[in-house]
Amino acid sequence: MTLRLLSRTAFAASLAIASLPVSYGQSSKPAAPADQQSPYQGEVVEDIIARVNDQVISRSDYDRAEQDLEAQGKQQQWTQQQLYEAKHDLLRDLIDQQLLLSKGKDLDITGETEMVKRLDELRKQNHLDSMEDLQKAAEAQGVSWEDFKASIRNRIITQEVIRDQVGRHVNISPTEVQNYYNQHKQEFDQPEQVRLSEILIPTANPDDATQVADAKKKADDLEAKLKGGSDFAALAKGSSGGPTAAEGGDLGDFKRGQLAKVLEDATFSLKAGQYTEPIRTKQGYVILKVTEHNPGGIPPLKDVEAQVEDAVGMAKMNPALREYLTKLREEAYIDIGRGYEDSA
Repeated sequence: MTLRLLSRTAFAASLAIASLPVSYGQSSKPAAPADQQSPYQGEVVEDIIARVNDQVISRSDYDRAEQDLEAQGKQQQWTQQQLYEAKHDLLRDLIDQQLLLSKGKDLDITGETEMVKRLDELRKQNHLDSMEDLQKAAEAQGVSWEDFKASIRNRIITQEVIRDQVGRHVNISPTEVQNYYNQHKQEFDQPEQVRLSEILIPTANPDDATQVADAKKKADDLEAKLKGGSDFAALAKGSSGGPTAAEGGDLGDFKRGQLAKVLEDATFSLKAGQYTEPIRTKQGYVILKVTEHNPGGIPPLKDVEAQVEDAVGMAKMNPALREYLTKLREEAYIDIGRGYEDSA
């Protein structure tokens, strides 16, 4: 029987410390040797929550991580119980991250090349022209450029260590994938939805008969060009007066009930690649193209196989990873500050 290696997505998603918000652990510092520490114990500049080998986790590291955790919970709509559990394990996750970073150093994993790729991906995702613009955007959020890069680098290193030391040993069989799919089919049930693109011919004054007539004529001319074989996206870029023109008219995905009834009736009856005739709206005349049409229901396994593999992998990955981290802890020097608890 052929075994499949755990996918990158599954093992990265299975561990909180591999997807910590970007500021987690970014300012951890090497612990000062005993002979270099101040003899004036009352003049400590910043509280040290934990020492992990030659690194420290400071109070500011912890506070920043907690704030990011709360923001993440709000964005992902966690329950109060989920947020409580995440905070309960926060120090454990920060310690785990330091252990993985130390292991990455032992394995000569620097993360530099991948970091450059990730930064460029972030630049593109945020529609920024240059890396200097990305730097300015980071600094505008109160994060220094060096700390921003270090946080991404640290995340890459932890993920690479997890993949190398744990992920490659976790295998998933086709039988496990099939069994999981059979037992969780309802979780993959999808509503019917369409992905639409538009060409909009706007009318500044919808009560002006001349403007409406002119818009109708332009829309009819564009429909004729489409019937003649013209590319929809190209026409949208050159002729649409809508805000999506630069993206070729792409409007995104819509489920039933999210569109005005006249638009829903016109689009949900079409197959992918088909388009409507010009439709009168408050904004003017619009031609809508269905670029994708998902009929909904439970998709066959082949369409969700990657998701199923990730789910199976995560279930197998978590205990394997915790076992590995326990081993790293046994080999490390860890000292927890008074009043703090390591939930490992």
